[in-house]
Amino acid sequence: MQVLYLLALNPIAETTGDRNSYGFRPERSTADAIEQCFNVLSHTYSAQWVLEGDIKACFDGISHMWLEAHILMDKSILNKWLKAGYIEKQVFYRTEEGTPQGGPISPVLANLTLDGLERELRSLYPGYRQSQKAKVNLIRFADDFVITGSSKELLEHEVKPLVEQFMRERGLTLSVEKTLITHIEDGFDFLGQHVRKYNGKLIIKPSKKSVKAFLEKVRKVVKEHQGTTAGHLILLLNPLIRGWARYHQHVVSKEIFQDVDSAIFEVVWQWARKRHNNKPRRWIKDKYFHDHEERHWVFTGVVIGRDGVLETVRLFRAAQTPIKRHVKIQGAANPFDPAWEVYFEKRLGVKMEGTLRGKRQLLALWKNQKGLCPQCHQRITKLTGWHNHHKVWRSKGGGDQLENRVLLHPTCHQQLHSQGDTEVEPCPEQGI
Repeated sequence: MQVLYLLALNPIAETTGDRNSYGFRPERSTADAIEQCFNVLSHTYSAQWVLEGDIKACFDGISHMWLEAHILMDKSILNKWLKAGYIEKQVFYRTEEGTPQGGPISPVLANLTLDGLERELRSLYPGYRQSQKAKVNLIRFADDFVITGSSKELLEHEVKPLVEQFMRERGLTLSVEKTLITHIEDGFDFLGQHVRKYNGKLIIKPSKKSVKAFLEKVRKVVKEHQGTTAGHLILLLNPLIRGWARYHQHVVSKEIFQDVDSAIFEVVWQWARKRHNNKPRRWIKDKYFHDHEERHWVFTGVVIGRDGVLETVRLFRAAQTPIKRHVKIQGAANPFDPAWEVYFEKRLGVKMEGTLRGKRQLLALWKNQKGLCPQCHQRITKLTGWHNHHKVWRSKGGGDQLENRVLLHPTCHQQLHSQGDTEVEPCPEQGI
């Protein structure tokens, strides 16, 4: 039932949401929030002070009265969800405040509650000149947010009271310990990244807390699998390393990636030493650490593949992940608005080219079409370029599955959308 109501609430939340809110929203991510931090803080004329905001027990503290008065859905159904309570260890607990955590509708209810803060800040400094002078900008991801300002006094005496009043109306309060006002040259942590200016240049890199937590997780996995094979250990570690590195690949991470790889090498070397404590180091090196593609000391193991054949696996290095600048989503972009259909299809194409799975899907679509554009029946090549087109537009409920997509020339794609068509003529049987 919550999913059904979510289908109706999601378009409302996307249409009325703050432009620079990025948490729990389709097509938005932490990378967009970090890129917005770079946009508003990197210039010489940018704000020098930042209010780091953290809402105390956000999901647990939202006022039921406010939700029932402002959420555009059936009030009786919403009331039942909010007052349903929960059972933990066979004990029933009443819920007099907060949203139903764990339910699919909870993130959207939280976003609808917090949306409007950016508009409040804009109303505090109306007009181009006033807003440029105050340099007030909000970047929010779920219940974590930062607000920039031209001075510490501005943030402390004008912006912070406004935010506290905004939260108070919704039954929320700011965390005293985590809500800080920081100068940009001292830096601050946000979404696992450390944002700081060094001699006037903004550098965003993985935070020390993020690196420490990741390495602790790696050490825990290795410690818990002291008796396993090298191949199995590599299969456990590779997704962790690859996922962490990809999360941080859009910021200044190359040196930190190398430091992390060195720390992981020490962990697996100690694992091997402890596993064979009566063997000399040369023997351990020859057994577990091999040369591969001009790299030395590559931690290597063997596993049984899908076909029952032995396969060689190697430990993934974080430094193998290329550093790529993330292109931030436009603030007004709405995936439920047909006017933005082409924009999101272009972004989908860029995402697909950046991953191995996406490249395989592109190749599968290209082969299915025999290398031809279904609209003009001419060849699709790297020179002509291509766009993903959804037969049933995503703004009208279509999905990203291969059956709902075709590749078109960029000009053909633009013409198709300008005519308001969704249907494309099938390719001729005779291909290239």
